[in-house]
Amino acid sequence: MWLESLACVRPEPFYTQAECWEVLRNSSRFAELRPGSQRLLERILKGSGGIDRRHFAMPQVEGLFDLSAEDLNRGFEREAPRLGGEALGRALEEAGLRAGELDALLVCTCTGYLCPGLSSYIGEAAGLRPDAYLGDLVGLGCGAALPLLRQAAGLLALDPDAKVACVSVEVCSAAFYIDDDPGVLVSLCLFGDGAAASIWSGDRAGEDAGKVRAYGFDTLHRPEAREQLRFENRGGKLRNRLERTVPATAAAAVRELHARSGANGAEVITHAGGRDVLDAVADSLQVPDLPTSREVLRDGGNMSSPSVLFAVDEVLRARAGRPVDLWASSFGAGFSCHSCRLTGGNS
Repeated sequence: MWLESLACVRPEPFYTQAECWEVLRNSSRFAELRPGSQRLLERILKGSGGIDRRHFAMPQVEGLFDLSAEDLNRGFEREAPRLGGEALGRALEEAGLRAGELDALLVCTCTGYLCPGLSSYIGEAAGLRPDAYLGDLVGLGCGAALPLLRQAAGLLALDPDAKVACVSVEVCSAAFYIDDDPGVLVSLCLFGDGAAASIWSGDRAGEDAGKVRAYGFDTLHRPEAREQLRFENRGGKLRNRLERTVPATAAAAVRELHARSGANGAEVITHAGGRDVLDAVADSLQVPDLPTSREVLRDGGNMSSPSVLFAVDEVLRARAGRPVDLWASSFGAGFSCHSCRLTGGNS
């Protein structure tokens, strides 16, 4: 399938990590943490963890820890359609398309729950046709963007004349949780909000037009590592499990997919999961320092599923008019890892 457009958005305002430290230090729950937990938060947020700032869609972040589970999910219900809709609107404008020309809208998220899914709300606000296909992918965590593209590829294989939009949107600030668990505390220092929307076609004329093609999708599941990284429910709230073993697990999974991809000459683009994750992946693949993924991490933190598409967008915009050869990988809860090849774009 061929890329018609890709648009990425982060909400305003943003907070530097030092400002995040002040928010946490002055929150009502901070004093309830053990001294060691307080020192850990200070060390990460005031140190050099590879993140300069993060963007949050939820208002009044100072009071997030005082909100009930219902209030947090209501925040997701409000902000996720708005953020995803903004990304889709920009992608449509960039592609020169109207919403009524879309034949399908696929949406992935993991930071809140809606039934019907986000696709219904985003599609309604955008003005999709009543017969447009809507699909929601929930539960794949940070890795979901590439499986979502794989679903789009399946739809376009059935109907090459279709136009399919994919939206990855996460309001991580609606899923913040605080306690003395080190993984929970590290999560508080990593995650930010964002959305990415892409539009795809199956028309083979895209190759002659110099468009970027996505193909070669692959997936690896390691359920034995599920407890290392996943959401669990605590009092109705989402609580992120994040074990110290995640960087090594991610690096091994990415290495396995890369080895069977045949993409040895392609530039590697990965989900910006965190500084230690990127260090482990780069070492495992023996590739350069994954600069684009690190740039995405620096400017917005770990945005969960949209992160890998932010990195792809950075490359495509930096090399407009020149061909690219990318091998992209995303990974997250499950434990699961996904990949695809992106090539072309020489016009």
